Amino acid sequence: MAKANTNMTVKVTLVRSVINTCASHRATVRGLGLRRLNHTVEVADTPEVRGMINKVGYLLKLED
Repeated sequence: MAKANTNMTVKVTLVRSVINTCASHRATVRGLGLRRLNHTVEVADTPEVRGMINKVGYLLKLED
């Protein structure tokens, strides 16, 4: 069985405020580890994380 590349990550930056967004979107941003504007985190590139990024993509900047 082929071993998957385990060091695949994505850099995510919060570029828009979570003020006046629905509660589930705020929770998703927190789940990604983002705390404040222009905060950047590096997260694993998994289907679950990609779904979270897709949900709140209008608040984020993504770098591969």
